[in-house]
Amino acid sequence: MTKDSDATDGPQLTEDGHHVVIDGRRWRATDPTIPDSFRQELVDELMAARRAVKAAEPDARRRVNDAKTALGERGAPWWEERSGEDFDARIAAAIRALVRKRSESSICPSDVARTVGGESWRTLMPEVRRVAADLADADQIVVTQKGSPVGIRDARGPVRIVRGPSL
Repeated sequence: MTKDSDATDGPQLTEDGHHVVIDGRRWRATDPTIPDSFRQELVDELMAARRAVKAAEPDARRRVNDAKTALGERGAPWWEERSGEDFDARIAAAIRALVRKRSESSICPSDVARTVGGESWRTLMPEVRRVAADLADADQIVVTQKGSPVGIRDARGPVRIVRGPSL
């Protein structure tokens, strides 16, 4: 374990930085490669979802799970290989959490890639688009280009993602 923490240092981290220690319990740390602006959006969505749980709102626990998964605190460990079904689940969770947070606007697929991919985010764009296509098929998101809905599998060039009717 690292040195004791105080109010300015935040929670105590394990030697490898993969977990925080709070009241003697280990919890998975947030992925440190998430850019600050996206991390803050996900934390804001997590806090809103936790308030929704307290208010017994429908789908609140799913929102908490999506935000925590997008932050890297659940699902496949963020320090392991970024591929496979578990990583696809993190991409999907990031998409859902970000479109919920930006309910009045849209997100770019690169926002998701930056959130889950760290410095190698560009290599993840095909995976993000593939997962987005599956979410669009399930009506969880709508993919648009120049303001009009498009099929992301066929779209060339930049697209935007908005919240779908079944999310």
